This record gives sequence, structure tokens and C-alpha cells, in this order.
Amino acid sequence: MKTKGRIHPVYAEMERTVFDRMSALAREHGAINLGQGFPDAPGPTPVLEAAVRALREKSSQYPPGAGLPELREALCGYYARRQELRLEPDHVIVTSGATEALACAVLALVQPGDEVVLFQPAYDAYAPMVRRAGGVPVSVMLQPPRFAYDAEALERAISPRTRLLMLNDPLNPAGTVASEVELATIACACVKHDLIAICDEVWEEVRFDTAVHRSLISFDGMAERTVKIGSAGKIFGITGWKIGWMIAQGELAMAVSRAHQFLTYASAPPLQWAVAEGLAMPSAMLEEQRSGWARSRARLKEALQAEDFAVLPNTATWFLCVDLSASGITLTDRQFATRAVAEAGVATIPVSALYEGEGRPEHIIRLCFTKPENVLDDAARRLARWRRQLR
Repeated sequence: MKTKGRIHPVYAEMERTVFDRMSALAREHGAINLGQGFPDAPGPTPVLEAAVRALREKSSQYPPGAGLPELREALCGYYARRQELRLEPDHVIVTSGATEALACAVLALVQPGDEVVLFQPAYDAYAPMVRRAGGVPVSVMLQPPRFAYDAEALERAISPRTRLLMLNDPLNPAGTVASEVELATIACACVKHDLIAICDEVWEEVRFDTAVHRSLISFDGMAERTVKIGSAGKIFGITGWKIGWMIAQGELAMAVSRAHQFLTYASAPPLQWAVAEGLAMPSAMLEEQRSGWARSRARLKEALQAEDFAVLPNTATWFLCVDLSASGITLTDRQFATRAVAEAGVATIPVSALYEGEGRPEHIIRLCFTKPENVLDDAARRLARWRRQLR
């Protein structure tokens, strides 16, 4: 059969994701993988034990498509305690990870010709999802070192055809957090222009040195126009479980749930029960886990700075960014990442791969720090030794 012309152009023209490429190179070269973001630790023991118990004692048959009632109720209680959000179980739809939640929201809400504002850098699934739904991505560029949201740039990006914006806060590629003023500005723009906001908030619990997370859904006028997306994988550091959720109200909830029913329909019930138990556990468990991640962050930052790498400010996520130009390195981020994995034995992510549009910076690399201390120390030494050979 001839396949030319039969594959959708979004996929026919698409490269492998940068995370997949860099992880494959790490395996090929036996390199330390600080590219793809996941902790090496197995996750909180009480949550793992809850999953084992659920496998033995609970049903493994189809759960309700919107999610187990126990998990939906647990999420309402969790967000009431942690973010003072008033939610009802019918506002919650459980998904097979946050990426499925994003796909549901885009498929349900983006129509052909709709313009969708994407703040760049962004999770690299956003733009292909929008295009596959027939939408048109419109980029608003955020620049290092602060990756600040600019009200004028956002206003210029909005046209009569703009229907949605997608916000990732905390911001995955950069490890930064939007300020209260920036969030208020984005909320005002949504209300003013009657936009729906798809809010990717998977890093809401992975924050350091700052106040508790505030969701865009909590601002005036936003509850009825926001799809808030979360992830147990990020909260508990168990990325392979792929348990996520969408929070929305009214017609938005109905729309995204209908998209979900024809994607995965339902997610593994034993894992849902375990996540429900985990969310109800004392906050000290999360604080202890976050403290461990904070120590790893400090360890890698200090090791890199000791070798004269310019590390950008970080207040969230599992990632640190290094400014190559400020570090005296003339390679672009893509050149650095490609050579470092082969020559230094360390895989990183070039942040330019997570931008679309003109004006992307090409001097920032991203490294994952949720690894054992000896691994982080070894990675910093390898990069430093290789860097000296470049001079």
C-alpha cells in the first residue's frame, strides 16, 4: 500500500520528541541522563503500598470513565486544603496522565481556524495538538533569565480569531513561577477577550522558596473558563503511573469528559485508589519529598557553579537551566547537548527545542536534578572536564 499523502501532515513532518532523542543518545553512549525528567527514587512508600494493597483487594475491572469516586472526592479535599479551591466531584475527570488531559482539552475546545496563544518555551506536545485539532498556534516568547510574562506581548498576540490560551505554571522548561501580578494580567486578558484557559499545572507541588501555588482558576471570572490539569506523577514522583486529571465546570467539564471517553475512557483503578489514599495522607509526606528534591537541586547547582557554569534562578520543577553564553561557552544549546552526550557522557535538553517562532534563545540547556548525589556530582565533573577541552 502506498502511504505517501495518507499520513496527516502534522505527524508526517514531525520529528521525534527531543526527550526521546536525548534519552536514546544517553543509552547509546552510556551517558548520565539528566535530560528526560524523572526521579530515580521509587516514590513514597505509603503510596506504593496502597497500590499493592489495591491490586490485591480492589477491583481491576473498568472503573467509571470520569474516575473512581474516591479519587475525585480526594482531589476536591486535597485542593481545598492546599489551594483553598472549592470543587465538586463532578468538576473532576481522571485521565491517563496529564498529556491525555491536554489532548482531551484541545480536542474538545479547539475548532478549525481557532487561534491558540502558547507561551514559549512550552511542553512540545502543545503545538502539534493544536494543529491536529485544526487550530493555529500563536507564540508569545518568554526570554531568559526570568521568562517573565509581558502584558503588551500577550495583547499583541490576541486577535478576533483567538479562542484559547495555554498556560504552564510553574513553567517546565525554565523552572520558573509566574508572579501574582502576571497571573492576574493573564486572567484579565482571558476575561476581556472571552478566552478559555487550558492550565497545565502539573508542577503545582514541586515549588521551592515560594508561597503555595495559586491556580489561574481561582481568579475572578476564571472558574467557568478554565481547564486545570494536574498529575499524580509529578506530585508523588511516580511518572510511570500516568494518573492525571482535568478540573472544569459546566459545559467545559462536559466537553472534555466526552473527549476523554473516546481516548482512554478510563485509567488503571488500583493506581487511582492508591493516588486517592496518597492525596489524603498528611502533608508532611509531601514536604519531606520536596525537601529531598530541594537538597538535590542545591547539590547540582553548587556543583555546576563551582565549575563556573552560570545557573539560572529556579523556584520550581525538577530542572535547572544553564546559560551557556554567560558561562563562556560559544556552542549553541543544540550543539552543546549533541556533543555533551557523546563526548562528556551527560545528556541534557537544549531549551531552544521547546520554542516555536522567531526570537528563540539558543544558549540555554536544561538538566534534571532528581538523581542521587553521586550521579549529580559525577555529571558536573564530566561536564567541567569536557568543557575545559573545548577551550
